[in-house]
Amino acid sequence: MNKEDFFIKHISNSKYIGDDGAFIDGFVYSMDAFFENVHFKKEWMSLKQIAYKSMIVNISDAIAMNAKPKYALLSVAIPKTYTNKDLKSLTKGFKKACKEFDIKIIGGDTIQNEKLDISITIVSKTSNPIFRTGAKNGDLVCYTGTLGETRKDLEKLFKNDKISKNSKFIKPILNPEFFYHISKYVNASMDISDGLFLDLEKLSKSSKIGFEFFENISEDIGISGEEYELLFTFDEKNKEKIEKIAKKYNVKLNIFAKAINGEFKTEYKNHHFKD
Repeated sequence: MNKEDFFIKHISNSKYIGDDGAFIDGFVYSMDAFFENVHFKKEWMSLKQIAYKSMIVNISDAIAMNAKPKYALLSVAIPKTYTNKDLKSLTKGFKKACKEFDIKIIGGDTIQNEKLDISITIVSKTSNPIFRTGAKNGDLVCYTGTLGETRKDLEKLFKNDKISKNSKFIKPILNPEFFYHISKYVNASMDISDGLFLDLEKLSKSSKIGFEFFENISEDIGISGEEYELLFTFDEKNKEKIEKIAKKYNVKLNIFAKAINGEFKTEYKNHHFKD
């Protein structure tokens, strides 16, 4: 058991833990940390981009549970060297994401720190939450978009090379309207944050299923983290309906496996903790 799983297991046995967010009485509560030198380096992104992405990665969790974000609580640890101009850049990033998704910032906390650390809680609303536990034997398994780009761009950044300001590593692409539209056909879902292989292992564990892959998935695709594409399963009878909706929203679908009896485990390690 890795350190993340060990910690979560020993801190709480709550039935709400195990999804992208906790669904309670019509609301989904999700929280993500976005810490300097863990999730980003200041040399890689502007402060506006950092703040924007810190919001987007949390909004992604809400969308994956078929919830519409409503409110945000921010906790921001700010280096004492930051100027008022720097602080304005941060606020512009937060506000940009909130404006795009119609979210109100309702509170939080700020402290002084040696580096920039951000934690965000998003409160979202849904009448039909989708969990990781709902995948059924025989379901088709699909992800949206193209995987592998963020890993390549991250490797460039570690080499001090430049990447496009439109890179998904800097600005993840979310498809909320597409997913809300297909939600009635979806049995289980999550976003791809740790990489396809690691997230498939979580889906396998939650739904107690294995996967029959239609073709080999390369390492470049399987372990590329921070993609924030949607990973979901659905009954094969709804395939044409989902494909039609995807075409309407110009969303690329990759149907790559079928859910079967068994389990799926990956040899790749979770990047949150390194031995």
